[in-house]
Amino acid sequence: MEIKEKNTKEKILEEALKLFAQSGYMGTSMNDIASKLGVTKAALYKHYRSKQEILDSIIEKMNELDMERVKQYEMPEGEMSKVIAEYKETAFDKIKQFTKVQFLHWTEEEFPCCFRKMLTLEQYREPQMAQLYQNYLASGPLTYIEVLFSGMLEDAERARQMALDFYGPIFLLYSIYDGTNDKSQVIKLLDEHMDHFSKEMQARC
Repeated sequence: MEIKEKNTKEKILEEALKLFAQSGYMGTSMNDIASKLGVTKAALYKHYRSKQEILDSIIEKMNELDMERVKQYEMPEGEMSKVIAEYKETAFDKIKQFTKVQFLHWTEEEFPCCFRKMLTLEQYREPQMAQLYQNYLASGPLTYIEVLFSGMLEDAERARQMALDFYGPIFLLYSIYDGTNDKSQVIKLLDEHMDHFSKEMQARC
């Protein structure tokens, strides 16, 4: 019974997020979600009391997915001072590997991809969405990369500029990926960008 309940709740999250990605969070009602699932609104309310509760559960799942990847690829986590300390001797190849995993996570995995599209749609309409967009896709990743580079270079000002140089094109590639039919070409551009940056970084060091 517990397994069935869990599967039902996860199905609701998946279908709700698809609607949020298509019509926006603000443009989707509990009625729309119930209709998509083929259940009554009353049945939907047995699992989630509101659309906000569905969103909160989606965010919780995204955080869990993030932590799984961080642990899988042995990336530093927690306080920034700890991250810097752990990354002093880290090779750039590890950052490249994790960055590509993140890019594929946001573009090719359905749940994260829908989450990204929802945030892109809603960031100008709702303050919470704007903050989530920053945390997950803009200032959050940029800050994390800056901290990693700070640990490697021991130069905060230089690390900030290098983080911008590294992440700026990657951020742009999300839009290019969404707008093209040739997804493999975008992945190739990503690889080429990171290889070029790696050579530039070695030359500067």
